[in-house]
Parts: sequence; C-alpha cells; structure tokens
Amino acid sequence: MTDFSKLQCEACRAGAPSVTTEELQSFLQTHRRWYQIEVDHVPQIQRVYIFSNFVNALDFTNQVGNLAEEEGHHPALVTEWGKVTVTWWTHKIHGLHRNDLIMGAKTDTLYE
Repeated sequence: MTDFSKLQCEACRAGAPSVTTEELQSFLQTHRRWYQIEVDHVPQIQRVYIFSNFVNALDFTNQVGNLAEEEGHHPALVTEWGKVTVTWWTHKIHGLHRNDLIMGAKTDTLYE
C-alpha cells in the first residue's frame, strides 16, 4: 500500500491523468474517514474533522492552509464551531489527481 503522506505533490496540468480506481480504493481503505463525493459531476474526496471548540477548528484550518501553500495544491475548507470540512479535488482536470490523495493523507497527519 502506498503511504501517500510521504509523497510530494507534482505540478498538475490540464489533461493530467486522474487517479486510478485502485489508487483511490487503496487510499479510502487506509484513510477510512474520507469518502468520495461528486459535486456538479466532479469527483472529490471529503472528510469532516471534529474539534472541541471554534478556536481549535480555526487553528486546524490555518494549518491546512499553510500546508496547501507549501504544496501548491488547495482544498475547499469550511470551518464551523467544532468542525472543519476539507474537500480535495483538482480543478484543472475536473476530478481526482494523485495530489488529492497525497494532500488528504497529509491533512490526516496534521490532525493526528
């Protein structure tokens, strides 16, 4: 199994390949709190992280934002009292790229 948290994102271009079914299933099996969704026919992965208050949720949001800047790959983030919803997908290919799995795994590492 691939440890996606140890990988680095690569520059993504229009026409880059989407993740394979096998890669996505491997990720979802090892990161069980992530699930696949589809928004406007675009596949995405999403997870909700739980916190005891808004301050901790906001701190986590900022950590994910810093990670996104470092990797050059950015999620949708919804911060609420006690939770943060993180959604990854790749705009350039209108779907899931390996970068999304890498960033999902790295987001889990931040939460741990």
